[in-house]
Amino acid sequence: MDVLTLNGITKYYKRICALNNVSFSVPEGSVFGILGPNGSGKTTMLGIVMDILKPSAGSFLFMGEPPSAAMRRRVGTLLETPNFYHYLSAERNLRIAAEIKGKGFEQIPSVLQKVNLYHRKDSKFSTYSLGMKQRLAIASCLLGDPDVLVFDEPTNGLDPVGIAEIRELIKNLATEGKTIIMASHLLDEVEKVCTHVAILKTGNLITAGNVDEVLVNEDIIELGAADMPMLENILRSLNGYKEIKRQKEYLQLLYTMGTANLENVNKFCFDNGVVLNHLQLKKKSLETKFLELTNK
Repeated sequence: MDVLTLNGITKYYKRICALNNVSFSVPEGSVFGILGPNGSGKTTMLGIVMDILKPSAGSFLFMGEPPSAAMRRRVGTLLETPNFYHYLSAERNLRIAAEIKGKGFEQIPSVLQKVNLYHRKDSKFSTYSLGMKQRLAIASCLLGDPDVLVFDEPTNGLDPVGIAEIRELIKNLATEGKTIIMASHLLDEVEKVCTHVAILKTGNLITAGNVDEVLVNEDIIELGAADMPMLENILRSLNGYKEIKRQKEYLQLLYTMGTANLENVNKFCFDNGVVLNHLQLKKKSLETKFLELTNK
């Protein structure tokens, strides 16, 4: 079942098109990353989904139903910097958040344990690090035990330790069966925690799907010989690679990550009468793949 389905979502700010006919679905139980550079429309999309903004065109469904106040109460959101009272303890801040949301206080100890802040529940918010403040904001999202969590740039501004803590927390929440939708401009973050991804550029959906398919990594074997036409001709009968590309000086064989074997390629060429004068294994980074996707 899909938790969220977007159909042709378009948003204009006067003449500026922030989102252009965007459609995709978020599977239940997934960690779904909305990935794109700053200004790509990620925050606008989350604002529409949470009914903070109205789309200029298009529609969306939550759990197969039109959005409603009751449905939104099943969603925990973190769309901006958490707004807590600095002079109050974590526990007191969560009690206020629970009152505002119309939730009871009985879940406060368990959500503090989930975000690893129970031991600091009596500490003032002002004494917390940025990472701890963000974890407390996520604890607030968890009040009422929502099925779906929506985060906008959850690791923004954090140091490496804080980033690692939030990533681990998101993974743990996913193992509980929660669906997590998170916007990020960090490719590394999406690759490490997300199961699915939609890539946006200037309001347009570039691609969407399983992370392993969309952000597939590749091995590249680069080769050259004195007789390049002959080399290309014999490589046509070599098995195992996905694609052959001509570069200015060399040919490239593209393989699924981890399947390229220089020794086998070298032997195949030699056995077929071609002596290579260049043979090199390159890795296509995820960053390269991302740039290819967003610049095509």
